[in-house]
Amino acid sequence: MLLLEKIIGLYAPHRCVACSGETNSLLCESCRETLPRVPSRCYRCRKASRGYTTCSACKKRSPLQRVCVAVHYADEAKELLHRVKYERAQAGAADMANLFTPLIKHLPADALLVPIPTATSRVRQRGYDQAALLASQLAKLSGLSVAEALARQGQAHQVGASRRERIRHLEGAFRVTRPAALAGRHVVLVDDVLTTGATAETAAHAVKAAGAKTVSALIYSQPD
Repeated sequence: MLLLEKIIGLYAPHRCVACSGETNSLLCESCRETLPRVPSRCYRCRKASRGYTTCSACKKRSPLQRVCVAVHYADEAKELLHRVKYERAQAGAADMANLFTPLIKHLPADALLVPIPTATSRVRQRGYDQAALLASQLAKLSGLSVAEALARQGQAHQVGASRRERIRHLEGAFRVTRPAALAGRHVVLVDDVLTTGATAETAAHAVKAAGAKTVSALIYSQPD
């Protein structure tokens, strides 16, 4: 489907979600450079930190070494994600992955990308998992390896839930399907939106229990 979208785009170009200009992607290169970037900070308390590392205070309660977030969840960045998730515009995953480029330098050279799986009911509705799609596109851009090594258990949807509710809903939500692939690796979880961080933390606990050496995350967006 993704290849078909690209072929169609050559003959019937997309409109950029930001400037509405004709382009072969959903976000033209000029507009991509103008999107507000999330500064280097701790994902939990949002205090400035070097290389998006989790600060010393928050590290006591988090299994994540660092969480690199590309853009703010607003305006054109939000619209791009909406197109990918709800309008079947799978080609937009490549535009999302391009926004990760400045963040790759903060990751180990041998990092293993592992998408955080979406609830299976959502995957059935869309016909694909946007996190897996994003990780695949990022692997092509960065040269990093990707492994779909997590499975989602349960159907809890987290939109609108508080941090405490999310943690309760997510108990036992992830199962490692390929522990041998994670053992001793620098795992980088990939997802589309970071809210409270509960989903990423729950996935990170599962990955660490399977033997990962370190766990970080690359997230497309985060609300202000």
